[in-house]
Amino acid sequence: MPTYPHKRKMAILNKLASPQGPTIAQLAKDEGISEATLYNWRQKAQQNGQLMPRKHYDTSGFSAIDRFNAVVETAALPQAELAEYCRQKGFYPEQILRWKQACLAGCDTKPAITEQDAAKLRKEDKTKISRLKKELYRKEKALAEAAAIIILQKKLAPLLAGEDA
Repeated sequence: MPTYPHKRKMAILNKLASPQGPTIAQLAKDEGISEATLYNWRQKAQQNGQLMPRKHYDTSGFSAIDRFNAVVETAALPQAELAEYCRQKGFYPEQILRWKQACLAGCDTKPAITEQDAAKLRKEDKTKISRLKKELYRKEKALAEAAAIIILQKKLAPLLAGEDA
């Protein structure tokens, strides 16, 4: 298994980090490195916190953790530095803004339902459970009657034919 110089590995990872960069298959062919090695490098870089898209040509290929990390990294950056950061990473400042809004929306602390709504839902559930129990009891009763009729028919048939059971 060949080893590659750290500088070369970093240069290749930088190419992979750009969503508009080459695909892993194309990069493997161009660099003469196996695809498995490139996938390994990308996975290790992601585990070390480096932003790496999951899919090429699509910035939505960044995982939720990657998007969150990008938002955190750029939170205190002025506009000029933000633009430079985005150019290096291969996405737009507007995307960072959308990702930030999505992160904030996910942190919304208001309860999903109010206590009144919860009480109403509990009451509806109790009513539904009661109705289903009544229906189940009725069906079990009908099933027991049908089973009794079948058993009686089996016992009655020999008697009607003149045989003793």
